[in-house]
Amino acid sequence: MAHEGLQLGLDTFGDVTLGTDGELASYGEVLRNVVEQGVLADQVGVDAFGVGEHHRDDYAVSAPDVVLAAIAARTERIVLGSAVTVLSSDDPVRVYERFATLDGISGGRAEVTLGRGSFTESFPLFGYDLADYERLFSEKLDLFAALRPEGRVSWSGSHRARLEDAEVFPKSDQKPFPVWIGVGGSPESVIRAARYRCALMLAIIGGDPVRFAPYADLYRRALSELQQPALPIGVHAPGFVADTDEEAREVLYPHFKRSRDRIGRDRGWPPLTHEEYLDDIEHGALHVGSPETVARKIARTVGALGLDRFDLKYSHGTLPHDDLMHAIELYGTKVAPLVRELLAD
Repeated sequence: MAHEGLQLGLDTFGDVTLGTDGELASYGEVLRNVVEQGVLADQVGVDAFGVGEHHRDDYAVSAPDVVLAAIAARTERIVLGSAVTVLSSDDPVRVYERFATLDGISGGRAEVTLGRGSFTESFPLFGYDLADYERLFSEKLDLFAALRPEGRVSWSGSHRARLEDAEVFPKSDQKPFPVWIGVGGSPESVIRAARYRCALMLAIIGGDPVRFAPYADLYRRALSELQQPALPIGVHAPGFVADTDEEAREVLYPHFKRSRDRIGRDRGWPPLTHEEYLDDIEHGALHVGSPETVARKIARTVGALGLDRFDLKYSHGTLPHDDLMHAIELYGTKVAPLVRELLAD
């Protein structure tokens, strides 16, 4: 399989980075840097650029669509999307309106990835009960799917006001508007993506990516049984590119460990050891190293799962802007062409 239609993208959560003075950068500086990173990604030929949503002090981006609109105004060809939009604690009508607006600004280059989010801060912030975690996503996804044909909608549920013959504006340039469902490893979520005719984005943040192959197969079977056409399957996985393997591992480690340990304290994980870090690079989800090393690992992941899209989550905690910019340049100019060569062979 030549994977001729393969898209190679980059994702960031807008992590608060260290500035040139060694101190944490301001939120404004981080946001401006994310825009510069998106512009560079477009210039070096990256296919897609995703910006995630968080509501915590270690991330600057709580409104991805606003950041993406700034990038859209300065780019020409790159696809712009969220990685992820936390639909459970948002309003589906407003999400649709915002991303249809982004689609118009970008000239039909927008997409959205909908998910439940791996953090919970947005739920109390917007007045939702975590006890409704599953029901919120299920219900709101149902409404979002009803809006996607962009006709008149009548809908009712238990977590927002009912809609009676309502219509949403603006209309998107793309028909239908591209929607991914972010899935962390639940078979039920895979089947739900197929049922709503949404592309599948597998978030692989730990373990060997090849172990997710059954989820890709399940999605294809579900689409077939639902008599739906094939839809894209993508993977979002962490990584970092530098000139050499040694440099990539050494530069990334302190920032990756600081971020991972902070999250781990909240979730009861032990601190990350250097041995575990190296093992995850060799055998797990981390796509870290020289362009050649990262390209080989991406090609293995793409081949094993039969992917249409691979997004490298290139930002990690306080990893500085200059290192991120160099990684983007290497990804677009060296990693992406090498991946395509490897898969063609």
